[in-house]
Amino acid sequence: MDDRGLMVEARGLVKRFGDFTAVDGIDVEVRRGEAFGFLGPNGAGKSSTMRMIGCTSPASGGTLRILGLDAATHGQQIRARLGVVPQADQLDNELTVEENLVVYGRYFDLPRKECRRRAAELLEFVQLSERATSKVEPLSGGMKRRVTIARSLVNEPDLLLLDEPTTGLDPQARHVLWDRLYRLKQQGVTLVLTTHYMDEAEQLCDRLVVMDKGRIVAEGSPRELIESHSTREVLELRFPAGTNDERAPHVAGIGDRHEVLPDRVLVYADDGEKALAMVHDRGVVPESALVRRSSLEDVFLRLTGRSLVD
Repeated sequence: MDDRGLMVEARGLVKRFGDFTAVDGIDVEVRRGEAFGFLGPNGAGKSSTMRMIGCTSPASGGTLRILGLDAATHGQQIRARLGVVPQADQLDNELTVEENLVVYGRYFDLPRKECRRRAAELLEFVQLSERATSKVEPLSGGMKRRVTIARSLVNEPDLLLLDEPTTGLDPQARHVLWDRLYRLKQQGVTLVLTTHYMDEAEQLCDRLVVMDKGRIVAEGSPRELIESHSTREVLELRFPAGTNDERAPHVAGIGDRHEVLPDRVLVYADDGEKALAMVHDRGVVPESALVRRSSLEDVFLRLTGRSLVD
């Protein structure tokens, strides 16, 4: 870590694959002890950025310092102090849960006895002590993610990188994982994560950047981004399929603005119920209406013109 408390410092960071630019000159700073997120759709450049931070993919341009060290020249030293949770679990299905952690710990030259001690401690942390002697293959997706997180902590990393940590998990498994990650943050572990789930970013991140097409289009805390780029509330109107484009002009001028999505029309207003009353006053009758608080998805829609889940 440098003397300003920065765990990650990127300046003009670029990643190219042939003629394709995946990451297009971004600046990023991650401070000790915070949870920092990269939010964006698939193909935005999040995973390419994470691989550069993890020192498994060299930058094509710009500068990148991790833990105060130059990623271009000190990759091995940096990797020894990182924990990495990749998008896809890379566990050995033939080994037990405990053996997966012990074998991984040996890669860091930890004594076998110490590996076993840490494995027991970490399996308790992720609430899988009772599965220590189970093979990995029959475990649920959520359990496998928790084993992967436990394994990533064996070397007591200074910085934990999580690439799409809860993709494919059911809601209950996601909440268990969020709880474990929140506890890690409380213990002082610095988290850097990518996600295309806006609720995950709002739950976990102190600060985040919104990426689109390799560039950063906004940066701040979830609350700051919502306050800067959206209204307090959103009115969601659903009309018969295929009629949104013809119905949308009838709500023009209500609230701050409106957006037409394939399945609904969104009206952005500080008071959603008042906006709905104005819709009804105009004789517009949607099939259903919902008033909700603005979210990071609304921020992304405003900044990029498309939904995160497109």
